[in-house]
Amino acid sequence: MKVRVKFRKYGPVRFIGHLDVMRFFQKCIRRAEIDVAYTTGYSPHQIMSFAAPLGVGLTSDGEYMDIECNSVTTSQDMKERFNRASVPGIEIVSVVLLPEEAGNAMASVAAAGYTVRFREGREPSFDYLGKLADFYARTEIPITKETKKNTLTVNIRPGIYELQADPENKAIHMLVDASSSGNIKPASVMDAYAAWQGQTLAENAFTVHRKDTYLNLASAGEARQLAPMDSIGRQILEPMVDEKRLLIAQEADRRRAEAAAEARRLRQEALTAKEAEQQKWLQSLHSAGSHDRAEERPVDPQEAEAKDE
Repeated sequence: MKVRVKFRKYGPVRFIGHLDVMRFFQKCIRRAEIDVAYTTGYSPHQIMSFAAPLGVGLTSDGEYMDIECNSVTTSQDMKERFNRASVPGIEIVSVVLLPEEAGNAMASVAAAGYTVRFREGREPSFDYLGKLADFYARTEIPITKETKKNTLTVNIRPGIYELQADPENKAIHMLVDASSSGNIKPASVMDAYAAWQGQTLAENAFTVHRKDTYLNLASAGEARQLAPMDSIGRQILEPMVDEKRLLIAQEADRRRAEAAAEARRLRQEALTAKEAEQQKWLQSLHSAGSHDRAEERPVDPQEAEAKDE
């Protein structure tokens, strides 16, 4: 059974990269004693996938991880176990059971919402809150992307679904495409906004906070219908066991045990053959040494005189 875990990432942990976050959860799952499923190969690893990875330095209230489980307790119990085993800066928000037909987290991402705030003293000189509506009203917002082979100019306007100013909090809210085919970074939007005004933003001028990550519930050809990624799951109210997954795990354990036994047998055979070869070599050395000593034995003078007579 597939479980989707929603978590927050904040504080100093925001400087931890995605691969380290993944390694952290592998350990956290073991500490929390979650009955996670493993791959069936000879070197098994936990079956997990993450939604759109969060950039280093960004905070978030809406990160998602999918894990396969052999059995589960309840949503509340699993959330509490996760949080007890977690560290400051990573907080589990919800745990839901996904339907069988649900796609994995990364493939399901359609959009992400962000809040951008300029650091004090690093704001642009133009009225960035007042002119935002005019910027969003443009039909084209070009940015330059550099690849290994050449430089491309891309229009990101179709991928900006919402762009709003929040004068009360001196913030900019945006909803942008976060799919694998058209992922738009908030920094690209802000750089294009400044370039539209003929300016270049100062280095590390703003902070970015991801509010949530969304999937698209609409069918092909229908208008976009975004919803938080945990909205398709349901609360786990009682313990459940995935009998099919348990059988798969047991069969994998059996095959690994057989492979390990066969490997031990082959190693023992190789060791026995090597020991036999060494014994044969030592015997040959012993025989050669005895023959040489017989040839080199001193001759008795009396025996030599007897032979001469």
